[in-house]
Amino acid sequence: MGDMTNNDFYTKNQRNDSNHAGGFGCSLMELRSLMELRGTEAVVKIQEDYGGVEGLCQRLKTSPTEGLDGDATDLDKRKEVFGQNLIPPKKPKTFLQLVWEALQDVTLIILEIAALISLGLSFYQPPGEGSESCGTANAGAEDEGEAEAGWIEGAAILLSVVCVVLVTAFNDWSKEKQFRGLQSRIEQEQRFQVVRGGQVIQLPVSDIVTGDIAQVKYGDLLPADGILIQSNDLKIDESSLTGESDHVRKSADKDPMLLSGTHVMEGSGRMLVTAVGVNSQTGIIFTLLGAGGEEEEKKEKKVKKQDGAAAMEMQPLKSAEGGEADDKEKKKTNVSKKEKSVLQGKLTKLAVQIGKAGLVMSAITVIILVLYFSIDNFVLQKKPWLPECTPVYIQYFVKFFIIGVTVLVVAVPEGLPLAVTISLAYSVKKMMKDNNLVRHLDACETMGNATAICSDKTGTLTTNRMTAVQCYVGDVHYKQIPDPSSIPHKTLDLLVNAISLNSAYTTKILPPDKEGGLPKQVGNKTECGLLGLVLDLKRDYQTVRNQIPEEKLYKVYTFNSVRKSMSTIIKLPDSSFRMYSKGASEIVLKKCTRILNEAGEPRVFRPRDRDEMVKKVIEPMACEGLRTICVAYRDFPADPEPNWEDENNILTDLTAICVVGIEDPVRPEVPDAIQKCQRAGITVRMVTGDNINTARAIAIKCGIIHPGEDFLCIDGKEFNRRIRNEKGEVEQERIDKVWPKLRVLARSSPTDKHTLVKGIIDSTLVEQRQVVAVTGDGTNDGPALKKADVGFAMGIAGTDVAKEASDIILTDDNFSSIVKAVMWGRNVYDSISKFLQFQLTVNVVAVIVAFTGACITQDSPLKAVQMLWVNLIMDTFASLALATEPPTESLLMRKPYGRNKPLISSTMTKNILGHGVYQLIIIFTLLFVGEQIFDIDSGRNAPLHSPPSEHYTIIFNTFVMMQLFNEINARKIHGERNVFDGIFRNPIFCSIVLGTFAIQVVIVQFGGKPFSCSPLDLEKWMWCVFLGMGELVWGQVISSIPNSKLRFLRGAGQLSKKDELPEEEMNEDQEEIDHAERELRRGQILWFRGLSRIQTQIEVVNTFKSGTSFQGALRRQSSTTSQNQDVTNVSSPSHVSLCNAFSSPTSTAAPSGQC
Repeated sequence: MGDMTNNDFYTKNQRNDSNHAGGFGCSLMELRSLMELRGTEAVVKIQEDYGGVEGLCQRLKTSPTEGLDGDATDLDKRKEVFGQNLIPPKKPKTFLQLVWEALQDVTLIILEIAALISLGLSFYQPPGEGSESCGTANAGAEDEGEAEAGWIEGAAILLSVVCVVLVTAFNDWSKEKQFRGLQSRIEQEQRFQVVRGGQVIQLPVSDIVTGDIAQVKYGDLLPADGILIQSNDLKIDESSLTGESDHVRKSADKDPMLLSGTHVMEGSGRMLVTAVGVNSQTGIIFTLLGAGGEEEEKKEKKVKKQDGAAAMEMQPLKSAEGGEADDKEKKKTNVSKKEKSVLQGKLTKLAVQIGKAGLVMSAITVIILVLYFSIDNFVLQKKPWLPECTPVYIQYFVKFFIIGVTVLVVAVPEGLPLAVTISLAYSVKKMMKDNNLVRHLDACETMGNATAICSDKTGTLTTNRMTAVQCYVGDVHYKQIPDPSSIPHKTLDLLVNAISLNSAYTTKILPPDKEGGLPKQVGNKTECGLLGLVLDLKRDYQTVRNQIPEEKLYKVYTFNSVRKSMSTIIKLPDSSFRMYSKGASEIVLKKCTRILNEAGEPRVFRPRDRDEMVKKVIEPMACEGLRTICVAYRDFPADPEPNWEDENNILTDLTAICVVGIEDPVRPEVPDAIQKCQRAGITVRMVTGDNINTARAIAIKCGIIHPGEDFLCIDGKEFNRRIRNEKGEVEQERIDKVWPKLRVLARSSPTDKHTLVKGIIDSTLVEQRQVVAVTGDGTNDGPALKKADVGFAMGIAGTDVAKEASDIILTDDNFSSIVKAVMWGRNVYDSISKFLQFQLTVNVVAVIVAFTGACITQDSPLKAVQMLWVNLIMDTFASLALATEPPTESLLMRKPYGRNKPLISSTMTKNILGHGVYQLIIIFTLLFVGEQIFDIDSGRNAPLHSPPSEHYTIIFNTFVMMQLFNEINARKIHGERNVFDGIFRNPIFCSIVLGTFAIQVVIVQFGGKPFSCSPLDLEKWMWCVFLGMGELVWGQVISSIPNSKLRFLRGAGQLSKKDELPEEEMNEDQEEIDHAERELRRGQILWFRGLSRIQTQIEVVNTFKSGTSFQGALRRQSSTTSQNQDVTNVSSPSHVSLCNAFSSPTSTAAPSGQC
C-alpha cells in the first residue's frame, strides 16, 4: 500500500493547491501543516492566517453552531478534496500466497520429495530386463503390464498432498475473511456525535468529513484531527502519540489542537474537524508504517489485526495506561496476550511431544525395513549386488522410506491447530448472536476457565434506566415524587435550574420510539433520572437550557472519579455568579453548611444535622437499593471574582436544595445468570462506585450475597486500609486475607478495581491460579480491563477507551451474556478435547499397525495413500465435525478446569487406550488370519508393484469404519452413556460422517491401483460395517469401568504437562490426607454425639431416680452438648462447616453463627 498511496495523495494535493481546493478557502496541505503546530503557536497562527476559529469555519463553509447542512453532494465533494476518514487496510493475502505457506510444512515436503523419487524410478526401466538374479525384486511384477502402473503410487501421494495443502489454505483464507468481517463489525460499532443542520446526530466514524462540528466528551477516542471551538475543563491523554502520560489541558484560547487517536479523559467540548483519515496525525504515522514496505512486515502484522477506519486508529493506543515507549508497551501487551491462551500452550506442547514420538517410530520403521531386506537378500541368500539391479533395490528403499514418512504423517496431528482455529472461529461467529463481540480470539477460550468475575453494577447487573423515585426536599422525606404545589416555589425554581443547567447538554429525554413505550434516555443515565424528575415536577428542562445555551456557561467542573461531583457556574444578570453542584450525597453534604427549609429559606446545617440526615434519609434510601444524589448551590459576589482554579475553596460552603433517590432496577435475567455462575464454580464480585448500602441491597437482589452467609461488603476506604501497610504500599498477603470472602466493593476508585484484579490474579492462596474476568465501561476502567484475563467492555454505555482495552465487547451490556461467553469458552475446550480423544486413538492405532506390519511383513498393511486419506478424515473432517458441537447448559454444571489441569483427563486416557486396544485386536486378527476367515488370497509378502489384494482392502475398510463410529463415541468426554445425545442439533457432524462414508465406498469400489483397493462384495462390506459398529458397543463397555480401578491412568493424564507433574502429585496426596482427616473428624463427631446421648440418658435415669427437676437436667444436658460442639469446632478449624452438617436434630445444633 505504502508509496503508491502516498504518491496518490501528493498528486491530488498538488492539483488541489492550484485551485485552492475546490472552492474551499484553504487546501489540504495547509490544514495538514496547521495541525502540526501546538499550543500558543497554533493559536497565533489560526488568529493571523484565518482570523480565529470562526474565520476557519467560514473558509471551510461550515457554521460553528449549526455544523454542515448534510447535503450529499457537499459531503462527497469534501471527501474528494480532503479525503475520507478511512485508513486503507493492508491487502489480505491471496489464496496462492496461503497455498505457498501451507506447502512450507516439513512433513509435506518430505513426502513430496519421496513421491518424486518414486515417480522418477518407476519411469526408469533397468537394463538386464527381468534378470532373476535381482532376488525377489521382479517376481510376479510383469503380469498384465502392472509394471507400467508403478508411477501411480507416487502420483497419488502428490495428489493427496495437493488436497491437504488446498484444505489448509482454504481454512486459513476463510479464517482471515472472518477476521476481517469481525473487524469491520467492530468499526461499524464506533460512532461519534456530530452537529449537522443544528441537530446532534451519531455518525459512523468513517462518515465524518473535514468541516464537521464534532462534540467531544469524556471517554471518547477522537476519530479525526480538529481545532477546539469551545470546551469545559477538557483534558486529553495524548500518550498514544507523544508518550507523555500526563493529561494535557485543552482550551480554545491556549491549546486548541485535538489529535486523532487520543483519549478524552475529562470534560467536554466542540471541535471543528480539520483533517481526516490518512491526513490526520495517526493516519500520517500509518502511511509511514506502510511506506516502510516489506522490512516493516513485522510491524504491519500488528497493524493488520485491525483493518479499516477507526479500529485502525485505535492501534497505536496500546498504551492506555500511558506507556513511555510505544514499542515497549506493544511488546509487553503482546507477550501478556500470548502467554494468556492456556489451551494453545498445552496443545503446542502436546503436538511437539507426539511429533517427536512419531519421528522416532518412523525412523525405526525405515531402519528395520532396510535391514530386514538387506540381511534377507545379501546375507541369508548370499546374492551379490549387481549393478543392473541397483535401480530395483533403490525402488525398494524408496518404498520403505515412503512407508516411514507415512507413519510420521499419521503420527503428527496437523489437525490440532486446525481444530482450535475452526472451533474458535465457529464460536466467535455464534457468540455474535449471543451479544458477545470477541476482539481477541483467545479470550473466548480463556473465558471457559474463568473462576472469578468482577462486575460493575450500573448497566451490567441493572437495567441502566434511572428513575427518581424518592426525594427529600424542604425538610420532608417524600416516598414518591411529590406534587409540585407542595414544594416552595423558590426551592422548585432553584431545583429545576440546578438540574437542567448542571448536566451535560447532550443528555436528553426523548419521546418513546413505540407507542406506549418508555421515553428514550440519551446520554448519562443518572442525569436522565434527574431530568425525569424535572419533567415529573411538570417543568421543562429544555426551556431553561434555551435561555442559557452551553456557550454561556461560565465554567464547568466536570464529573470525575476523584471529585464524585459535577458543578456548573453561571453569570447572573447582576454580574454575580451562581454555582450549581450535584453528586454523591455523602460527599456533597459534607460540603454543605446550609439547607433550604420548608419555606425555601436557607437554614444552618451542622455536622450533627448531617449525621441525622444520613441516618434518617440517606441510609433508608440506600438500603432500598437507591442511588442518592444531592443537589446544592452557592452564590458568589461579582467583585472580587473568585479564583476558579482553587477548587477546594470554591466547592465548599454550599446550600443543599434536595436529596434525590434514584432507582436503577436489577435486570430481570441477572439473578438467574448469577446463580448459574455460582453453580459453575465462578465467584461473582460486585465492584461499584455506589454507596455501600445501595450496593449491598442490589447484591442481595441479584443473589451475589445471601443473608446469613459469611462474606465481606466493604467500601474503597476500608479496602485500602486492610491491604496497605504502614507505608501505604499494597501487600499481597494482606490482599489474600481480603479477597476470598469479598463479594461487594463499594465506593471504589478505578485504582481499587485494578488492585483487586491484580491481587486475585497474583494470589497463591489456592493451588489453581485464579482466572479473572472483569467488566468495565468508563475510561478509567482501562487498566483493570487490560490486567484481567478477559476484559468485557460495555457496547452501549462503554467509552471507546474501555472498548479498546477489552477482549470482548458486550453489545447489549447484559451480565447474562457473560454467562453465554463462559458456556462458549468451555465448549471450545471440550471440543478440542473431543477432537484430541478421537485423533490420538487413530494415531496410536495407525502408527502401531504401520510399524508392526512393516516389521513383520515388510510392508505396511495401510498404504501411503490410504494413510493420507485416513489423515484427511481424522484431521480436517473430524476437526470440523467435533469442533462445531453447539454448547449445552450442562457445561455450566461443572467447576472450571484450572490452568494446570492436564489436557487429557483420565477418562479420556481410558477411552483412548480402550478403543486403541479394540482396533488393534481387530486389525491384527484380520491381518494374520483374515484370509482364512474370508477365504481369500493372502495379501502378505506381496512383491513390488503387485495388484491390490482384497485382504488388505478389507483391513483398510474396517479401519476407516471403526474411525467413523469412534467419531460418534468421541462426542462425549466425561464418560456419559448416551453418545447420540443431541447429535441432530449438529448438522455439520451428521453430514460429515455420512459424506465420509460415501467417499469411502467410492474409494474402495473404484479406487483401484492409486488407493491400493480392490472392490468388495456386499457380504464383506457388511462385515466391515459390523466390525466398525462394534466400537459403539465397546464404548459402553469402557465407560462401565470406573476410573478408580485404573490407577495408572493418573500419570497418563499428565501427558501434556510434564513440568508440572510434581506439583500435581503433591496435590493428590494432599487430597488423600484431607479425605482421611475428614473421615477421622466424622468419626470424632459421631463419637461425641454418641457420648452425649449416653450422658443424656444417664442424666434422665438419674433424674427420675433422684426426683430432681427434669428442667435442670435438660439445662445441664444442653450445656454438655454445646461443649461437645465446641470441641469439634476446635479440633477441626478447616472443616468448621461440618459441625452443622453432622449434628443430628436431637443434639441441638450450635447456632449457625458458630459454624
